[in-house]
Amino acid sequence: MKLISAIIKPFKLDDVREAISDVGIEGLTVSEVRGFGRQKGHTELYRGAEYQVDFLPKVKLEIAVKAEDAERVIEAISKSAHTGKIGDGKIFVYDLESAVRIRTGEIDTAAL
Repeated sequence: MKLISAIIKPFKLDDVREAISDVGIEGLTVSEVRGFGRQKGHTELYRGAEYQVDFLPKVKLEIAVKAEDAERVIEAISKSAHTGKIGDGKIFVYDLESAVRIRTGEIDTAAL
């Protein structure tokens, strides 16, 4: 099993959700996060004063999948989250040792 963690631009969330649904993935976890990479933030004007916004709003997706589905999910996220501009995001893939569905007690791939 694999845990895919993706950081994307917030306005691409619906596109990504639809794309991973199209490859057969039924569940994901979404968190609103803030951060920066090469973008380094930007300046904004508020009531005539300029200030630096260091941490930009992003969305973090976490998706647990069978190992054989990982590449299709990564490709779906990459294509649907792509704008070609700086700050499109990153995808991280981790080995997932175990999973348990609390309601039924199913374990590992049955719990996904």
